[in-house]
Amino acid sequence: MHLSEITHPNQLHGLSIRQLQQIARQIREKHLQTIAASGGHLGPGLGVVELTLALYQTLDLDRDKVIWDVGHQAYPHKLITGRYSEFHTLRQKDGVAGYLKRCESKFDHFGAGHASTSISAALGMALARDLKGDKFKVAAIIGDGALTGGMALEAINHAGHLPKTNLLVILNDNEMSISPNVGAISRYLNKMRLSAPVQFLADNLEEQVKHIPFVGESLTPELHRLKGGMKRLAVSKVGAIIEELGFTYLGPVDGHNLAELIATFEQAHHIQGPVLVHVATVKGKGYEIAEKDQVGYHAQSPFDLTTGKAIPSSKPKPPGYSKVFAHTLVKLAENNPKIIGITAAMATGTGLDKLASKLPKQYIDVGIAEQHAVTLGAGLACEGMRPVVAIYSTFLQRAYDQIVHDVCIQNLPVFFCMDRAGIVGSDGPTHQGMYDIAYLRCLPNMVLMAPKDEAELQQMVVTGVNYTDGPIAMRYPRGNGYGVPLMEEGWESLPIGKGEILRHGDDLLLIGFGAMVHPAMQVAEILREHGIEATVINARFAKPLDTELILPLAQQIGRVVTLEEGCLMGGFGSAVAEALLDANVVVPVKRIGIPDTLVDHAEPNESKADLSLTSPQIAETVRQAFFSQQLSSVGS
Repeated sequence: MHLSEITHPNQLHGLSIRQLQQIARQIREKHLQTIAASGGHLGPGLGVVELTLALYQTLDLDRDKVIWDVGHQAYPHKLITGRYSEFHTLRQKDGVAGYLKRCESKFDHFGAGHASTSISAALGMALARDLKGDKFKVAAIIGDGALTGGMALEAINHAGHLPKTNLLVILNDNEMSISPNVGAISRYLNKMRLSAPVQFLADNLEEQVKHIPFVGESLTPELHRLKGGMKRLAVSKVGAIIEELGFTYLGPVDGHNLAELIATFEQAHHIQGPVLVHVATVKGKGYEIAEKDQVGYHAQSPFDLTTGKAIPSSKPKPPGYSKVFAHTLVKLAENNPKIIGITAAMATGTGLDKLASKLPKQYIDVGIAEQHAVTLGAGLACEGMRPVVAIYSTFLQRAYDQIVHDVCIQNLPVFFCMDRAGIVGSDGPTHQGMYDIAYLRCLPNMVLMAPKDEAELQQMVVTGVNYTDGPIAMRYPRGNGYGVPLMEEGWESLPIGKGEILRHGDDLLLIGFGAMVHPAMQVAEILREHGIEATVINARFAKPLDTELILPLAQQIGRVVTLEEGCLMGGFGSAVAEALLDANVVVPVKRIGIPDTLVDHAEPNESKADLSLTSPQIAETVRQAFFSQQLSSVGS
């Protein structure tokens, strides 16, 4: 059977180990070819090929549920659930999503973009099953660092107190989270512990002692401890902890041995209560270059399969915002030992790997634990340190209560650096950084800023590090800057809450925030071709807003347009409108931004075109709103 013939995972039933191995090779070939051509997550999916095939051979996917964590592990899952023929469209507009989406396939039982959610969702499904009297199996696959997230541990704690609730948790241990000893002895001891003779000895000992006159009943608690002790003799340290939490532990199992995996999963399905199967895998398995550099090949832009090297761009690109941020922070930290960079398992993505390399004592990676990262930063700030919490905009949402309770209420000087703010492209709805303006500007004591380009980002890093009156946040986009000149040193802080005028005009006031300042200048140039002269403001700050600059100009010009790469509801444009209303400046306001909709995976420019956020589209929107009497249309 060829991989292309598999449209339903139940077609794996009855296949021999040799046939499954052939399919595993085909999955890896298709996976590698696709990512090499278009980019995407590479290492995680390569590591779970055998795990996926073995598990699905033991399940009936017309009834049973499989919940994946960090959905980029699930590319093999997608290839055997009817998406082979479309897999070449992975992460492209209108193509296969890079993560799990319930609306994409009936086999995507729970959407997964962020990590550490699988056990909670799976337990909810298992409890619903039992309440309804159904009989299907539920399996959660967690790994690639997701077990470092507190939510996963909370779910394990809850499930361990439900001894009659059947739930299978599979820990994909690729040494990127926990890495206990794995080997033949551990596997042999595990088999011994769960074998019939060991079970018989433990149970028989209990029965024999119970029947000793005047002794048996009084020793019952001690007997339970003795019985458990016998079982734990053959359990690894990790297994002992898991069993103390109420799970039956199986493993470690070789994650690339199909026969062993199938036998272990079959065994797990017959054990009552929560079960954890510990599977040891190799991230990037089957592609030697990825196996040797598991961090670097977690995800890749298009690359040459033979060499593993990225395909160079046709023309040089300016440095990315993340790179400029990291370079600037390292320069500042070299002269200020109080600066501490904090990341939540995203060192390379945020650029903090540069800080880790140069100044390891001033760098902290907390794992996938954003809540802890924020409160850790608050604790550091209490002791006079300068914590810089660098987290993607979408991931910072997970720590909202900590931002409110532990930072803002106590007015602690924590500097939040939100990478990937705005439209991020091929990762889709779970990763779009749409909401940080709205969810931060409403918080007392918070300062919120965004740079117009990479040079202003340098100034804002200095501003954030030097600001000690309370919390301050900076949002900046994914991708490259504009190629403006950068400085190596000598940066100065920006005055808090002060914007700047970039050009003057009497017909229209364009107020851009962050990544939309450059488009605002382009819009002004397009409008000028049609006889409309616009003043353009770089707001710099959404909070506090520069009302001393904005209000008089709004009243004088009489037409206001705000531009932001974030949600319109409660966003930057709302802040401007509120300020105008509060000051009794009654002028028409047009807000340009992201409407109340989810932005799907696509190239950022494609998403912006769909949302009418390209500069020509914005210019036309402005003309229709304020200058409709001019009949000539703006060229596209």
